[in-house]
Amino acid sequence: QILYLKPPWTLVNLLKCYKKHWMAVFGYVVPRTLLSTVECLSKHLCTDKPFDSSTVRLLLQESKNLLHAFSSRSDYNGVLPQAYAGVTRLCQKLGEVRGAPVEQDLSEDVMVLSENAACEKMEATTPNVQNSEDKELQPSFHVAQENRHQEIWSVLEGVWKTMNLYSIEIFQKLDPSAVTMATKSSFEEAFLGLQKLLAAVKDIREGISR
Repeated sequence: QILYLKPPWTLVNLLKCYKKHWMAVFGYVVPRTLLSTVECLSKHLCTDKPFDSSTVRLLLQESKNLLHAFSSRSDYNGVLPQAYAGVTRLCQKLGEVRGAPVEQDLSEDVMVLSENAACEKMEATTPNVQNSEDKELQPSFHVAQENRHQEIWSVLEGVWKTMNLYSIEIFQKLDPSAVTMATKSSFEEAFLGLQKLLAAVKDIREGISR
C-alpha cells in the first residue's frame, strides 16, 4: 500500500525499492548487511557500461546470496528455487567457459536452498558446539559469525518494536487520551501477543545464557 515505485517493476525499479525500503521492511526479513549486496547489484546492473567475466561472476554470486537469504522466509510459490537454480546454472556455465572447477553440483545447491529455512531455525535454537581438535578458526567462520550476530540483532529489534506497538495498543485501550497513534489490532490480540512475546524473550534469554 505504501511503496516507493508501483508495479510492474523493471529490474532497476526493483533494486530502487529494495534500497528505499531496506531499513523499514527488507532488513527485518534478511540480514541487514545484505544491503551491500543490493548496492553492488544496483551499481553494476543499472548502468550501460560493459563489464568483464570476473564482474559477472561477482554479480551472480551476490544474486545467489540474496536469493538464499530470502529462502529462509518463503519459497514464494516455487519461484525462488527456480530463480536460484537459474543463477546457479549461469555460474556453472561461466566456470566452464573460464576453465574453473564447478564449486557445487546444481542439484545439491538447490537441495541446500530448500533446506535452508529448517537449518536456520535449528541454528537459532541450538548452541554452537566446536570440535576440540579444531585449533584455528577459518576467516569464513568469522564472517558467518558476524552475519549471525546481525541476524540476532534484527530479531531482537523486531521483538522490541512489536512489544512497543502492543504496549501502545494496550495503553490506548486503557486511556484513549494518553496515546493518539491508531492501530488495527484488538485488545485481546494485543494481550495475547504480549504473552507470546514474554515467552519468546524468555527463550532468547535462555539461549544467550547458553
